[in-house]
Amino acid sequence: MKRYNFDTSPGRLLFFFIFLCLGSFLSAQSSLTIYGIKGPSGVGMIRLFENPPAVSGMNIRLEALAQADLLAARFLSGEAKVGILPPNVAAKIASGGKSLQVAAVVGTGMLSLLSSDPAVRGIEDLRGKTVEVAGQGATPDLVFRRILLSRGINPGRDIQLGYALAYPEIAQSLIAGRISTALLPEPFATMARNGKPGLREVADIEAEWIKAGGAGNFPMTVLVVDAEFARSRPDAVRTILGEYENSIRWVVAHPGEAGALVEKHDLGLRAAVVSAAIPRSNYVFIPAVEARASLEALFRIFLEFSPAAIGDALPPDSFYLKL
Repeated sequence: MKRYNFDTSPGRLLFFFIFLCLGSFLSAQSSLTIYGIKGPSGVGMIRLFENPPAVSGMNIRLEALAQADLLAARFLSGEAKVGILPPNVAAKIASGGKSLQVAAVVGTGMLSLLSSDPAVRGIEDLRGKTVEVAGQGATPDLVFRRILLSRGINPGRDIQLGYALAYPEIAQSLIAGRISTALLPEPFATMARNGKPGLREVADIEAEWIKAGGAGNFPMTVLVVDAEFARSRPDAVRTILGEYENSIRWVVAHPGEAGALVEKHDLGLRAAVVSAAIPRSNYVFIPAVEARASLEALFRIFLEFSPAAIGDALPPDSFYLKL
C-alpha cells in the first residue's frame, strides 16, 4: 500500500488553520444584490457599480435589469431586497401585501416638451396638434395629462397623444422630421436637441406641474427596500443609502466620468449622451419622509387617471422608510 507523508510542521498546520477559518468566514458572508434598471434611471447609482458599498458580513454586488417590470417580478418573488423602481410600481407592489418600503426619491422630473413646429410656442398652442409621449399610463403621460387639463385642454378631444414610439425612436423621429412635437425625458431630450438644434422647449414641465397642483418636482424614480431586510439589517441599509447619495453627488459633479462608467457597465446609453444630459437631469437624494408630500401628489394623479396602477389607494404610513 502506498503511503502518503503529510507535512505536520507548526508552520504548515498554521497555514491550514488560517485557510479553514477564511473559508468558513467567506461561506458565512451573506450575498445582497442591489438592482438598477438600464437607462436613465440607473445613471445616478453608477458609482456603486464601480465601488459596491462595504457592509460587514455581506457580499454586495450590483446588477442592472433591462426593464422595471423584470425588477418588479424579483421584488414580488422575494429575490430582490434593494433596488430602484418607478414610484407607482413600488406602490402597486406594496398594495398587494408585499413588505416594500420607499427609502428615498433618487430622480425627479426631467421631462422636456420639444417642438419644431413654428406655431407651437406654449401649452395653449397644442390644441389640434399631435404630441408623442412614450409610456402610456406611466408617470410622464399622467403628469402631462394633468398639466393639459389644468390649462383647459382635454386629451383625446383637443389634442392627440401618440404612444406608438419608444423614447429612442421619438428622439430619432424628431431629428428626422417625421414628428414635430414630443414629450421626452433625459437623456433622450438631449439626444434630440443635439441631432436637431432647431428644436425648441415649449414649456417648463416642472413649473407647469407645480401650477397644476404638484408638491414640488414630481418623483420619477425611487430607491426601495424590503421592509424585513430593513428591520433586520438597518446598518446595511444606512450604509447603502449613504453610498447611493454619495454616488448621485459624484455623478452630478463628474458628468464626463459618469458617462464613461454608464457605457462601461452596459446601462444601455452612450457615454457622450449621458455626459451631456446629466446637467439637465434631476438626480437627487430625498429621504422618504421628506419626499412623502411630492410622492402623494403624484399618487393622487394616478388615482385620478389610473387608480389600479398604485393599488387603488394612497400607500399607508408604513410605506415610507424611517431609520
